[in-house]
Amino acid sequence: MDSHSVSPLLKDIIQVENLTKTIDNGSNRVEILRGLTFAIPRGEFVAIMGASGSGKSTLLGLMAGLDTATSGRIVLDGLDITNLAEDKLARIRGTKIGFVFQAYQLVPTLTAQENVLLPAELTGAAGDIEKRARELLGRVGLGNRGHHYPVQLSGGEQQRVAVARAFITQPPILMADEPTGNLDSINGSHILELLLELNREEKTTLVLVTHDQQIAGQADRIIALRDGAIVSDQHIVRIEA
Repeated sequence: MDSHSVSPLLKDIIQVENLTKTIDNGSNRVEILRGLTFAIPRGEFVAIMGASGSGKSTLLGLMAGLDTATSGRIVLDGLDITNLAEDKLARIRGTKIGFVFQAYQLVPTLTAQENVLLPAELTGAAGDIEKRARELLGRVGLGNRGHHYPVQLSGGEQQRVAVARAFITQPPILMADEPTGNLDSINGSHILELLLELNREEKTTLVLVTHDQQIAGQADRIIALRDGAIVSDQHIVRIEA
């Protein structure tokens, strides 16, 4: 198992230090995460694996500022988000993080292009965001579907819209929670290829939660959780032919 200590250097875009999450379940106190510590360098593709209930989605939600830790520290791109107020967290989520959910999370009353534009409009992103939205929809193979509503799109197409939306603000960090979980194997492979291609071109850091060993095998590094603790943290060594 590799040992990764939290570094003060900004080469590490994500720093997690002694992170815990517990919840009170009636008379019981349940430990979901147990003192996790690791750092992720800029540009790295990290897969977080574990069985159901291992804490992987909880960890991703904490790193994205969608939930609050019980103790510990999370630093994103040099900003300590651990105890920030919700308005400041929302601003960081809008500018630092793109998020792809398993269930797409598109707004049903908005067209595909309007869904892609939404994060940029909420954060007041500069530049020609409509042009970028059209370009991103083209990149994900939906250049002619921008005016369609989610109900008019297949599951695979909806997830492509979600991928385009995640990149609209050019965030330095992309997080994805089982992004292929609701798709068949063909559409799932296409979504993963899109994530990797856009990740390389946009030079983002990709953190992806998955239970699929084949998907995780394409990562630079796999962090495996069991019962809320890190049981392995390994970099993938590939031998070029």
